[in-house]
Amino acid sequence: MDPLSEEQLRTLRKYDSCSVSNAVETFGVRLHNEGFTGPGLRALFPEVKPIAGYAVTGRFRTTGPPPRGHSYYDRTDWWNFILTLPAPRIVVLQDISDQPGLGAIWGEVHINILRALGCIGAVTNGAVRDTQALMGLDFQVYCGALCVSHSYAHIVSLGDPVEIAGLPIATGDLLHGDRHGLLTIPPDIAPDIPARVDRIAAQERQILDTCRSSQFSLDRLRTKINELK
Repeated sequence: MDPLSEEQLRTLRKYDSCSVSNAVETFGVRLHNEGFTGPGLRALFPEVKPIAGYAVTGRFRTTGPPPRGHSYYDRTDWWNFILTLPAPRIVVLQDISDQPGLGAIWGEVHINILRALGCIGAVTNGAVRDTQALMGLDFQVYCGALCVSHSYAHIVSLGDPVEIAGLPIATGDLLHGDRHGLLTIPPDIAPDIPARVDRIAAQERQILDTCRSSQFSLDRLRTKINELK
């Protein structure tokens, strides 16, 4: 499908990822235990608003030197690859080292490079550093660990499917994320997600109003839930 318009993406960013996940479930396009990240991934900046954009994937290692050169500064072709995907972009790099997180793939310099390339987020199961310098950039970073050194961090491949905290991600996937984690949104239902989120929210408000009512009772609650089925 064609990329969503900026207006559609802006609308998706109005919602938290839990609400988007609930909406996806109602379409019956995948199992309810699929399509989102599990334990082991943290959002470094929970105050950053939800993000929605297109995945740019790759793999890297940190535990040993690359076949040639000495660091990921030697390879800049991946920046060109990022620009082949529609904006806004979310870079997703899987650390395939035997010991993921031994070295940080991103810090202050490289996160600012990603921002300059139209990226709104960075995701890795590996490590990140320079977190204090990244505060206030309005850029979300997900990682599995923090680390003081970049060690031998180097890009191994670009565009390959990856897996982050149990979530398979391919280049071009539409991602939505906030402090809770990330999920993929199937492209054929993406335009209909906002309306579904709003409908579910309206139903939940009725349940909440019932719970907060001075006339609350279990019978009233059961009646309201049955009405909403």
